[in-house]
Amino acid sequence: MGLLVIGASAAGLSAATNARRIDPSLPVTVLEKSEAVSLGLCGLPYFVEGRVPAWAHLLAKPRAYFDGMGIRIRTCATVTAIQHARRRVTLAGGEEVAYEKLIYAAGAIAAPGPADAFSLSTLDGAMRLRRRLEESRPGRAWIAGGGYIGLEAAEALRARGWSVAIHHAGSYLLDREDPWLTGRLVAQLERHRVTVRLGERLEAVPAGDLLLWAGGLRPNCGLAVEAGVEIGRSGAIVVDEAMATNLPSLFAAGDCVETTHRVTGRPVWVPLGTTANKTGRVAGANAAGRRERFTGIAGTSIVRVCGLGAAATGLSEAQARREGFDAVSAVIDATDRAPYFRARPVSVQLVADRRSRRVLGGAVLGEYGVEGRVNVIATAVSARMDVEEFAGLDLAYAPPFAPVWDPLLVAARQLLKLLH
Repeated sequence: MGLLVIGASAAGLSAATNARRIDPSLPVTVLEKSEAVSLGLCGLPYFVEGRVPAWAHLLAKPRAYFDGMGIRIRTCATVTAIQHARRRVTLAGGEEVAYEKLIYAAGAIAAPGPADAFSLSTLDGAMRLRRRLEESRPGRAWIAGGGYIGLEAAEALRARGWSVAIHHAGSYLLDREDPWLTGRLVAQLERHRVTVRLGERLEAVPAGDLLLWAGGLRPNCGLAVEAGVEIGRSGAIVVDEAMATNLPSLFAAGDCVETTHRVTGRPVWVPLGTTANKTGRVAGANAAGRRERFTGIAGTSIVRVCGLGAAATGLSEAQARREGFDAVSAVIDATDRAPYFRARPVSVQLVADRRSRRVLGGAVLGEYGVEGRVNVIATAVSARMDVEEFAGLDLAYAPPFAPVWDPLLVAARQLLKLLH
């Protein structure tokens, strides 16, 4: 019987490996509907670009690693039903697999697009797109969607010489309600000859052109719903801090679950690889008998857009106001190091609550050092730091790495002026 995990991506395999570390005697079986195990889907745009020569390079761990841990992985094993009262799942073809405890880590699925559209939500889709790019002369490509995949795909297609246009139904890129961030990203894309159309849906393209569908994701919760698992307002599975669902001995993790936002304290659905790994690890620990908890997210993310790093965490000013905060934000433009070390532009935005003076979020744009600076903001958000504390941080300085006044501190001092 033992532990059964549905899904062999980040959350499912983190759960399986952590459960085996905690209880080496626990039988663990993982069911995966595809042929790929431990595939890093976030690398698919770079595979399509050709920067990653073969899809096998995207595997986080080789199959032998899990075999060595005593984890049984069954690929091409599609679950069609969960009978949790009987502690059974049914596979396509009718076979039943028994379990004592179950971790549901089925991830997210892409919104469907036109039949002739390409996508980057699966390995098969990425391989199909790469074949098209390798077999065709560069032409005109249209991208439906302005999220992470859409922007990364634009860079990959431009690198291969294609003319690219992005159509996004919403008003803001990267699903972050932030006119400043969207404006800067649109300018960066247009500098690299990518046309951007906001507030426009793309349903069809001229014959012969390439259509890439990146219209968003949704939680893959269908089987869990049929089994009686509770779903939240976001459409994702409701779990507690132990990643337990409303059904006994049934846990869930990854892109199919809601998590708690550390600023608002409310449940949110933010599908990110970092969160999938962490929630999977906690689910595996608790399924193996240990008591661990996942305390939530700040929603920290980063993406490269035609050579520019764009990172954000916490809430934008508009999002914070909608959540009831008296939000104020500051934006500064600076450089990332001393001029004689080929300084590059960097921009920082910080958001705070006027009443509590608490740091609520922020964003960083630049060529270098973006990940380190946004991580500092994310730490401040999670620690409920106020702006005065943030402005007093003892950040590293040396001419090759940063100016004596780091752009984060400059932004904090500017925000203090607005708060007084």
